[in-house]
Parts: sequence; structure tokens; C-alpha cells
Amino acid sequence: MSEQIAEQAIKDSYDVVIIGAGNGGLTAATTLAMNGAKVLLLEQHNLPGGFATSFVRGRFEFETSLHELDEYGPESNQGAVKRLFEKRYNLDIDMVRVPEAYRLIITDPENKVDVTMPFGVETFLDKLEREVPGCRESVQKFFDIAREIRDAFSYFMKTRGKPDQKVLFKEYTNFLKTAPYTTQEVEDVLGIPKKAQDILNAYWCYMGLPTNRVTFTLFSMMIFTYLDFGGYIPTNRSHGYTTALDAKIREFGGRIEYNTKVEKILVENGKIIGIETSKGDKIKTNNVISNASPTLVYNRLIHPKSEVPEIAIKEVNARVHGLAGFVVYLGLDASAEDLGLKEYSYFIMGGNSEILYESWSKLETPKGQATVCLNNAIPNCSPPGTSILFITTLFKPEVWYDVKPEDYVNLKNKIAKELIEQFENATGVSLKEHIEEIEIATPVTFARFTKTYNGGIYGYEMEPWDSIIARFMSMEADKHIEGLEFAGGYGRRGHGYNSSIGSGNVAALYTIAKLKKEGVIE
Repeated sequence: MSEQIAEQAIKDSYDVVIIGAGNGGLTAATTLAMNGAKVLLLEQHNLPGGFATSFVRGRFEFETSLHELDEYGPESNQGAVKRLFEKRYNLDIDMVRVPEAYRLIITDPENKVDVTMPFGVETFLDKLEREVPGCRESVQKFFDIAREIRDAFSYFMKTRGKPDQKVLFKEYTNFLKTAPYTTQEVEDVLGIPKKAQDILNAYWCYMGLPTNRVTFTLFSMMIFTYLDFGGYIPTNRSHGYTTALDAKIREFGGRIEYNTKVEKILVENGKIIGIETSKGDKIKTNNVISNASPTLVYNRLIHPKSEVPEIAIKEVNARVHGLAGFVVYLGLDASAEDLGLKEYSYFIMGGNSEILYESWSKLETPKGQATVCLNNAIPNCSPPGTSILFITTLFKPEVWYDVKPEDYVNLKNKIAKELIEQFENATGVSLKEHIEEIEIATPVTFARFTKTYNGGIYGYEMEPWDSIIARFMSMEADKHIEGLEFAGGYGRRGHGYNSSIGSGNVAALYTIAKLKKEGVIE
């Protein structure tokens, strides 16, 4: 037995230890447990979910971060998340479809837009053609390529990242042609009019990169999937399904320990041999799935440091950490109907994507927001005669480095006030006199609550060189320590709820294949 493990008594041994009960950690643990693996899930917080949770202030229960799941869908058109949750895990959760894709308001005086867009690709095209006559043909080409890209990724998954080149060239030509290019470049080549691009690209902020930097592959597949399946949210907030996953893991025989932080991942000769917790317990395992980022794992958790491969450090240093969130949670003493809040999802933008992205680099109120009125999807989510609104914007995490403690409260209150006014001015809805409860979360809040690097909510920025195609193609090459997999927002698929949920399942499937090959499970 290794000297690292033999230094003190082993508390127990497991086929797999999972670090973190975020979306990816929970699905990884569920898939492993239901396939007969002996699983231990360790979470430093006292409840599951990470960003997928809720909190109560006064008589309001606020959703922490989820705006919608876009890979769910109805029974007749099931998305990947729905199939995983309901068909494979048999979770008992109530989900509702949000009423519209989004309302986009661009406040730039020279480029004003105010339009509400529907779900359904054809319905969306019809509305867009009415708003921008003559754009339909070019946008139809956009969606045709997006459909092909989604089919290509289904093929990638079936081949475990090892596609037949002949099949790719024969069946997924446009997927290959557009892969190196940004969203802006492809839309320009397709001849999509400027106003139509603005409306089509409203969802770009969920990518965390402007359209002249985010890869077309990722953006087009995301917006096509969103419009095709629709957006869904749990009636009991995201904490409803994370607690359901907790229960399912236990039902399948998995073990979960909360208030337990992993301090070390023990490695010997390039292989996982165990972990050590904040309680001093040493647990033997040859497999770890980390919901924590590779940056944290390779810089702080691998022990001894000499076992950290140089290529792993180079890899994480080459990547750029994504954006951090700033959210204003409002409990209002009037109903959405009385206030004139007619939509669920609002995108309010003061300019194009480059201008907005640049504004996130400054310690001032950003020029855009993505805001949700929860009652317009779940009417009874708050007491009668009230409503819940949460305003989300973004910052580069480093912007907050130099904020002095004595300035912090005044600064966050100032930004929150101006975001509320930004919403009021854009929509004509009066909010301030109806605020009963308010909570403000900054990047510092998210860092403290989830322990993510700098409070980031977007994983690594998905530039074309490090986007979803590159990550899928390097599924095997990026395994630098035997037995170590990553899930969650830093997994292969990228950030976001749907990707994090799926990445946990994928990491589990890889680990199951390894366990079967070793004869650990049947």
C-alpha cells in the first residue's frame, strides 16, 4: 500500500470519489451509483446544487441563478436533460415551460429594438421576417447549419470523440466548414441583415463572449436547441431537482457527505490512489471526478506537487477564466400583472455585443442585463399580490480585485440601483416603490458561497481554439492523471446548466468503462 495512504488509518475505500455536489457532480454520482459503482460524493457546503439552489428572504424564495434549461422539451420532443432526468433517473420533479424565448430591448438611440420572440424555429422565423423583411432565407440557412451541427455532435458522442473522417466529410460538411469561424463571421457570410443579427443573437450573453469571438458552432447549436425544445424551469426552483438527485444517489446505494472539503487528491506514479478530507480522513480510491475546476485541482489539490504534469499546468494557464455574475434579487409587493411585467425573460442591451462585453471590464454599471420575472412562468412562486424579479449582469472577476472593504457595500448598492433604473427606463415599469425584499450578489458573494475561482460562473472562455469541438476531439488527450475526470462548468462541454448536467453523466460513463475494463463492476 502507498506510503501516502499508510500514514494513518484508511477510513474507507470507494470505486469513485466525486468532489463537489454541483450539477455535474450530482449527475456523475447518480449515473455511477445506478450502474453499481461504490460512490462517495463529498461537498463542502451543507446542501447540494452549487449554483443550482435557492434561498429565502422574508416571504420570497429566490432562484439563485437558473434562467432556463434549454435541453428539456415536451414529451413529444425530449431533450438530453429530460431524457437523463426522467427516463434514466426516473426523477419526480415538476417542470414548466417558460412562455416566450425572450424580449429584446436595445436602447441604443441609433439602433433601437423592442421585440418579443417566440419559441419554435419556424415561428421564430415568421416573427423575424415580419420585423426584418427579406431576412428569412439567410436566417433559414443559419438554422439548417445549426441542425447539422447538433446532429454532428450526436455522432461525436456515439463515437466517444473518435469520429470516422469519411463520415464527417460526407454527412457533416457544413459543420466542418464553419468550425473555425466566429458567429459574426458566419452570419456576415450568410448575408443576415444587421437588425436580424441583433435579434437572433440576443442570447449571446449566456456564452460570455461577444459574437465576434464566440465560435459559430457553439452559439448556433445553443440557440437552435433553445428554440427547438423551448426553455423549462423547475416549479420548486433548481434546488427541487438537486435534492431529488441527492435522494436518487442514496436510493442507488451512493454515499454523500456534506460539510466536507477535499484537501488533497493523492497521486502516485501518475495514478489516483486516494483523497484526504478537511476532517483528516484518508479515503482510498483509484478514480476521482472533480466538479471543481482544473485550475484548482492542478494548483492546489494534487499531492504531492511533483505529480502534477507540466502539460496540465500549461493547459490551464493557456485558458482564460470566464465571467462572474452580479445579481439583484427583488421581492415586489405587487403582482406581475399589476406592474405591467408581461414577459418572463428580458434582454436589455445598450449596444452591440462588443460594447457590452467591454463594459464588463470596468468597475461601473454594465450596459446590459438579462432579467427574469419568475411569476410569468410559475404564477404561484410568490404569495398572492407579489412577484419575483431577478436582474443578472456580468463582470470580469479581476475588476473587483481592488475594491476596498469599506467601499464594497456602497458600490454594490450603487450598481444595483442603476440596474433597476436601467430596467425601469427600458420597459416603463416602476419597480423601486414596490421593493419589499432585495438581495444583491456580487462576484465576491459567489466566490464565498461556491468557492469557485474569483466567483466565476462561466468556466473557461470558449474561444474557437478551446471551444466545444476542440474539447470533444481531445477527450482522451486531456487526461493527464489516470483516474481523474472533470465535470460541471469546467467539463468538456463548457459552462451552463445543460452542459454541466451532461458533463457529469459523460464523466461517469468514461469512469464506468474503466471500472468494467478493470473488472471492478460488471
